Amino acid sequence: MWEGSAALCINEDKVLMVLQGKRDEPKRWSIPSGGKHQNESSEDCCLRELKEETGYIGEVQKKLFVKRGHSYGIDVTVHYFHVEIISGEQTIQDPDQLIHEIRWMTLEELPHLPLSFPEDLRILQDFLKKATKPYQIGK
Repeated sequence: MWEGSAALCINEDKVLMVLQGKRDEPKRWSIPSGGKHQNESSEDCCLRELKEETGYIGEVQKKLFVKRGHSYGIDVTVHYFHVEIISGEQTIQDPDQLIHEIRWMTLEELPHLPLSFPEDLRILQDFLKKATKPYQIGK
């Protein structure tokens, strides 16, 4: 079984996305996410992946849900968190060298992106529509 976490970050009316993929495969967009290390909490995994993939330091606001499924013959569990960016600068520092671009995307852009996890589109759209407190980086 594989277990990981994902950071859903909102800045005004945009969601933080990363373009990811191995060198020899098509690149796809997702929210910052990745696998848990041994003895790491889901929250700590989420914040570590956010920092590694984007350079941002975040603070978990709320656990949103857990997605369970099956991918490439493996049972997968991903813990999704709403994360507020509290500091840091946008920079790719992924030790796995799978991140190729970082971008804040609008609700209108999301349906046109090749997504790593297409099933997340509705989740991202719903969250952006319902976000009652837009965050502004550095404030």
